[in-house]
Amino acid sequence: MEDWQHGGFGLYVHWPFCQSKCPYCDFNSHVAGEVKQDQWLAAYLSEIDRVGTLTDGRILQSVFFGGGTPSLMDPALVGAILERVRATWRCTNDWEITLEANPGSVEAGRFGGFRDAGVNRVSLGVQALRDADLRRLGRMHSVADAQRAFDIARQVFTRVSFDLIYARQDQTLADWRAELAEALTMAVDHLSLYQLTIEDGTVFGDRFAKGLLRGLPGEDVSVDMYAATQDLCAAAGMAAYEVSNHARAGAESRHNLVYWRAGDYAGIGPGAHGRLSVHGGRTATVAHRLPNDWLVAVAQTGSGDCETEQLLPADRAAEYAMMSLRLREGMSRGRFVALGGSENADVLADLASSGHIEMSVDTIRTTAAGRLLLNEVLRRMLR
Repeated sequence: MEDWQHGGFGLYVHWPFCQSKCPYCDFNSHVAGEVKQDQWLAAYLSEIDRVGTLTDGRILQSVFFGGGTPSLMDPALVGAILERVRATWRCTNDWEITLEANPGSVEAGRFGGFRDAGVNRVSLGVQALRDADLRRLGRMHSVADAQRAFDIARQVFTRVSFDLIYARQDQTLADWRAELAEALTMAVDHLSLYQLTIEDGTVFGDRFAKGLLRGLPGEDVSVDMYAATQDLCAAAGMAAYEVSNHARAGAESRHNLVYWRAGDYAGIGPGAHGRLSVHGGRTATVAHRLPNDWLVAVAQTGSGDCETEQLLPADRAAEYAMMSLRLREGMSRGRFVALGGSENADVLADLASSGHIEMSVDTIRTTAAGRLLLNEVLRRMLR
C-alpha cells in the first residue's frame, strides 16, 4: 500500500474568475470582462489527459471545482470536464463532485444545469447573514439572495454546504451566537465557519496597515467566538471534524479529507496546487498563477505547472502532521514515523499533560484546546 492511499485521490479544478474581488480575499481570483469558455475547456481537457497519464490505474474519489467563482462557469463546460474525468479514471460509486457557488440569482439559476452535468454537492459562499456586514465584506448578494439561493440548492442537491465568516468588524459574541443559531436552522449537512483573517496584499490588509480597519474583535473575544462555535454546532449535531468545518455524521467533505489525510490530489487551473506520488517519490506542483500565463503554458508546453518539487521525507512527515492534526480523528504515529518524522517523547508528554493532545498507541489527536493553539502545538512537535 502506497502512503497516499491512506488519504485517497482527488482532483481540484480551479476557475479563476469572479464578478468582483472581495476586500478580504487572497485567493487567486480575477475579474474579467469576457471569458472564452471554449478555450478554457480545451486547456482543462489537455491537463486532465496529462495528469491521467501520470496516474493511470487510480481510482478517483472526488472532484472539487473551486475558485474564483465556479458557478459562473457554463454547466456545459462543467459537464464536458466531468465526461473527460470519467473517461480518464475509474471513479468510486459514491464519488463526490463539489462546486463552489456564490448565492446570486445568476448562479442559482444554473444549479439544475450543474446537477445534470454531474455535480452532486454545492458549497455556497454566504459569508454573513447580516446585510450591513455583507456590504462591508464586498459581497454582491443580500441575505435574502442567499436564502433564496440556499432554498434552490436544497431542492436541487442532496448535499449542500455554506460558509460564514465571524469575528467581523463590530461583531459581538452575542451577535455571532445569534447569527450562528440562524445558520444552524438552515444547515443541511455541512457548515464551514472561518474567523476573519487579515491577509497581506488584500484591500483589508492595506486598510489594516493604515489603521483604517476599525472595530475588529480583540483576541479574547475571537477565542470566545471560536468556543461558542464549537458548543453550538455540537449541540445541533454538527460537531467539528476539522478546525473550521462542521458536519453531520457521514457528511464530511470527502474531497477536503483527501487533503487533511495527506492523500494525492491533482490540481489543474491557474494557481492550483497538487501533490502526486509518482516515480517513487511525492511531488508538489504549482500551476502558473495568471490566467493567460496558464493558458499559454498549456498550449505551448503541454503543462500548466510552473513549479514541481520532490518533497524530502522530513517535509512529507511535517506536512502530514500539519494537515492531519487539524482533524478531530488526528494522525497515525506509525505513518508519521514511516514518512520520516521523529517523535520527541518529552515534548509529547508535555503537550499531553497540558491538555493540548491526546495519545494512544498509534494515534495523536489535538484536543479542543490544542486545535485552538494548533500552530504552537505543531511548532513544538516538529522542531
